[in-house]
Amino acid sequence: MRDINNENLKKLIVQENGFYNVDVDPTLDLFEEIKKIKKEKNAIILAHYYQEPDIQDIADYIGDSLGLAQFAEKTKADIIVFAGVHFMGETAKILNPDKKVLLPDLKAGCSLSDSAPPDLFKKFKEKHPDHKIITYINCSAEIKALSDIICTSSNAKAIVESLPKEQSIIFAPDKNLGAYINKVTGRNMLLWNGSCMVHEIFSLEKITKLKIRHPKAKFIAHPECEEPILAIADYIGSTTALLNYTLKDDAKEFIIATETGILHQMQKSNPDKTFIPAPPNNSCACNNCPYMKLNTLEKLYLCMKYETPEIILDENILKAAKLPIQKMLEISAHYGL
Repeated sequence: MRDINNENLKKLIVQENGFYNVDVDPTLDLFEEIKKIKKEKNAIILAHYYQEPDIQDIADYIGDSLGLAQFAEKTKADIIVFAGVHFMGETAKILNPDKKVLLPDLKAGCSLSDSAPPDLFKKFKEKHPDHKIITYINCSAEIKALSDIICTSSNAKAIVESLPKEQSIIFAPDKNLGAYINKVTGRNMLLWNGSCMVHEIFSLEKITKLKIRHPKAKFIAHPECEEPILAIADYIGSTTALLNYTLKDDAKEFIIATETGILHQMQKSNPDKTFIPAPPNNSCACNNCPYMKLNTLEKLYLCMKYETPEIILDENILKAAKLPIQKMLEISAHYGL
């Protein structure tokens, strides 16, 4: 394998490509190499459920955004390698400002996070000074720094209900999750107009046809989906909640309306059950997040070997963004989430 010794060259390659553009020796056992590096450098790998199966299988912890944040806060590792998207790596860095946090591909962004530009959101906030800001964790560090409390799909209901009913609330950036929480809590939060491209393109028509072909299948959906999709769901929940539902429910078939990465854990946990990805409104049979899938086992190995790309944040942003995340973790602990 061609090694890289020149620091300026390393920086240039990372800036241009988001990862090292070098060839990995095909004879290497990457699972073993990654295990060696983890031990040598006291590093851990945190992976979201939406990562490719190989990355999930090598990770030290797999979870959704709440579980990942909770695990990141408690880790004793010197290096955190976050196999997810950029805002997740930022969250780990906010909780661990003195640790090195790495992301296999800096281009692994998020359409939902991108839907809330900090400058526009700041102006929106200033127009509603009496509102508390509850922000979904799928946002940039700058947006977190403008927020009062962060939430995830696992704890959004509890976070909202922790505030008095008379308190005016802005919920951002996901309008679909916000609308769902409004419905289940009876609140009337002001919603920022953002959404996740993965969860917005599920086809109601195709899902309906799929349900007809699989009449015994349970249809379960993530609350980032649009309301017509949620209206026909047998169960609505966060990624972890969906996984737990498949473990506890007696059904043998499930149609899953969220990113397809979770099916790997569902199948591993339920080898005798069948999991069918809900189809989007395009020619694809399933729905993948292109950003999540930018991370590969090869990029993970190179990232750990060279300890870059690294998540770097402004110190003021770090401090301001940590407060609403800590508030979220405190409320979650109070409710046993």
